[in-house]
Amino acid sequence: MIRSLARLLGEDVRTVLERDPSAQGVWEALTHPGLLAVWAHRLAHRLHRRGNRLAARVVATVSRTVSGADIHPGAVLGRRVFMDHPAAVVIGETAHIGDDATIYQQVTLGAIGWWQDNVRPSGTRRHPVVGAGVVLGAGATVLGPVTIGARCVIGAGALVIKDLPPATRALAPLATVVGTEPCFEQVLESLRFTATAGSW
Repeated sequence: MIRSLARLLGEDVRTVLERDPSAQGVWEALTHPGLLAVWAHRLAHRLHRRGNRLAARVVATVSRTVSGADIHPGAVLGRRVFMDHPAAVVIGETAHIGDDATIYQQVTLGAIGWWQDNVRPSGTRRHPVVGAGVVLGAGATVLGPVTIGARCVIGAGALVIKDLPPATRALAPLATVVGTEPCFEQVLESLRFTATAGSW
């Protein structure tokens, strides 16, 4: 048991070194916020599985404060899961993430909402299953008990609410360029709108 856990944690360190070019050595990898989020979750998940739900939540809360990732202790993370930037990552209780997945900042693997979840039978999955080797881009949102097939790419800012077959891509629309140099009147009108919206 101890040996298998040590092997798992060692894989996590090597994953950071392999996938983050800014990590220049083991000591730097050990301070990577994504690694801290994954390791804290591994501890919280073990506590959760053993029925120590309160202790698991305490570990998850401390981890969220340090790493920025909000991962429910009930969620399942596979091996070599890499969070490049865990800030504002949210992963729900019944989510399952496969081996070798990559998760960028502000990813949400969430439920649809309490208005549907509260009427589901107890024990029913409410969150996504993410296959092996999936890449979840910055700001990607996957909601509900959907299944994302292995090796899919969910682009930055994409919203997914349906199953995806393996090796497919779900991409958000690109921004529309409306001009290269806004004229003074457009800038002034934009400032007037912002001021009246109470943002100053």
